[in-house]
Amino acid sequence: MNRNLIIFLTALVFAGGLAGCGSSTGDRALSGAGIGAAAGAVGGALLGSPGTGAAVGAAVGAGVGAATDEKDVDLGKPLWR
Repeated sequence: MNRNLIIFLTALVFAGGLAGCGSSTGDRALSGAGIGAAAGAVGGALLGSPGTGAAVGAAVGAGVGAATDEKDVDLGKPLWR
């Protein structure tokens, strides 16, 4: 596999793991989207398309964040609260 693709997929996995921030579904979806967008932009920049990477990362992060439960991962109160 291409080294850049491995880095991109690893960033998405870490973003998914951190997407559980917050106590409500909306908080987790929002934090997951932000983390996913950042990781996706980095991965996308390595592959030549940071905008696409950020969009994909945000979608994946928001989906994972919304799908998690508060008891799955508890990283505390979100910064915006």
